[in-house]
Amino acid sequence: MKGIQIISTGRALPGRGMTNDDLSRLVETNDEWITTRTGIKNRYKCEDGESCASLAVSAARRAVEKGGIDVRDIGAVIVATSTPDTIFPTVAATIQKELQLPEEVMAFDISVACTGFLYGLKLAHGLLQTMNRKYVLVVGSEQLSRILDYRDRSTCILFGDGAGAAIIGASDAQYVQKIWTRCDHDALNCQGVGGEDCFVHMRGNDVFKFAVTALEQALEEVLEEANCTLEDVDYVVCHQANLRIIQHVSKKYPAYADKFYINIDRYGNTSSASIPIAIDELTEANTDRTGMKLLCIGFGAGLTWSGAIVEVNRK
Repeated sequence: MKGIQIISTGRALPGRGMTNDDLSRLVETNDEWITTRTGIKNRYKCEDGESCASLAVSAARRAVEKGGIDVRDIGAVIVATSTPDTIFPTVAATIQKELQLPEEVMAFDISVACTGFLYGLKLAHGLLQTMNRKYVLVVGSEQLSRILDYRDRSTCILFGDGAGAAIIGASDAQYVQKIWTRCDHDALNCQGVGGEDCFVHMRGNDVFKFAVTALEQALEEVLEEANCTLEDVDYVVCHQANLRIIQHVSKKYPAYADKFYINIDRYGNTSSASIPIAIDELTEANTDRTGMKLLCIGFGAGLTWSGAIVEVNRK
């Protein structure tokens, strides 16, 4: 089986930024308290006219336009989201309509929280082996502000709204991925349709311990399976959950600490959107390069976690 590569990317954010000082007007907190514990300085929040679907459509359109992609070559649309505007139609179906993709296209949402974009990569890999079109569009989009209790400073300070998209194509480039799942209702949960308390609930210490363990496991096992070291990858793109989580692991690899990409200070935790947003930033910052080898690591509610080595080779 061939591997996959990222052909093009795009991102979208709401028009309104929300700083730590803004949050201090809603809940008992301050900039120093948030920054020292999370590394977050700003995040974005949807306002009227903005939604999970509108962000997803904007990010997807940018990925298509930047890559010069003919939408008739897209055979599937996969949207990773925990916060769709409607249970159905799906966010993916909305993208099909707004980007005027052919009706003969597979379009569906998946709900895997912060690991969602990486699950989407794995699904894209499988679909590309059997479909007769060249590309799969994978999007991570979240309007997490809809499920935050702004009276709970342990959660509301962490999350932001946003979307990231990637055009995925088959390739002979190296692609290695591993995925894990371990159900845990207590560490991190949110009630579903009809729930009286449909907000994010989290045991911070439990989640921190899980995250650092999962991040390190995914990093080491994927590198081993790929017969690589950190010397062989250009960047490590972790899910941006908390600066201390990434630093805790990167300190174990001091010679490569600068390869761990960080943007959580600007966006907060955007769940399934965090990895594709980071990849889009990296591609814009490295326009003089013909390609990049990334080690992407996601971890989140479920509990789920995944690591993938994938190359970005712009069309």
